[in-house]
Order: sequence, then C-alpha cells, then structure tokens
Amino acid sequence: MRLVIQRVKHASVEVENKIVGKIEKGYLVLIGIKQGDTKEQADYLVRKLCNLRVFTDENDKMNLALKDVNGKLLIVSQFTLYGNCNDGNRPSFIEAARPEEAIPMYEYFCEQCEKNGIEVQKGIFGADMKVDLLNDGPVTIIMER
Repeated sequence: MRLVIQRVKHASVEVENKIVGKIEKGYLVLIGIKQGDTKEQADYLVRKLCNLRVFTDENDKMNLALKDVNGKLLIVSQFTLYGNCNDGNRPSFIEAARPEEAIPMYEYFCEQCEKNGIEVQKGIFGADMKVDLLNDGPVTIIMER
C-alpha cells in the first residue's frame, strides 16, 4: 500500500462535473493498493497518517497533527501509484490490486481513518476524477507499507 500525502489549504475531487469530496485544511491522500495488501498494513498506515505531524506550531515548527488543527482528509484511490516504468515507456500496472480486492481495502482504510476521529471525504473508486488542490508548503510525504 502506498500513500502520497499532500498538506493542503483546500482540496476537492470532481466526477462528471460534480464535486464529490471537498475539504479545507488537511491532507489530500492519494492511495494505491497493491495485490496482497492486508488490513494490518492499512492499520499501520492509518496510525501513521492520523498522527503525522507536519502542520506548523506557534514556533513555525512542523509539530502538529491533523487533530491538533481540526484538519480533514480527502482520500482518493489511484492505482497508477503502482505504475512500473522500468521497462519501456508505457507503465505496467500489474502490481496494482484488481477492483474486487482494492475497493474493500480502500473502504476499510477510509473507515479506520474515521474511527480515529477525523472527517473523511472521498473520491469515487475507478471513476475519472478531477482533483483540485492548493498544496500548503508545499509539503508532500510518501508512505508505504
């Protein structure tokens, strides 16, 4: 499982000209799910994500987590995070989980974030999504388990 986490001032995701998820301050999280990923891996990444301290405190140090700043999550599935370009110029997505495996894992990940007391907005799995964001910093963190 791979996460690309962007600290944002605001972010939204649009499907068929309709906003389906929108947050103000928080993290836009792009999540790629690999074949064989487990709930244990998801639980680990949820803990890391929900406790990640990259918001600045009164001393301008990255020391605050989502809960400290009333931040929210916008979680968007993105199988292309497992695009492999080692051979040729066209990526192979063979490592990415098929929808029947990835959708339940994506939903589980989102539910676990909510259980940590954080508001979660989502994209629509498998849809053609347009993501809009204002990256704050910029701060972009990659996590994998």
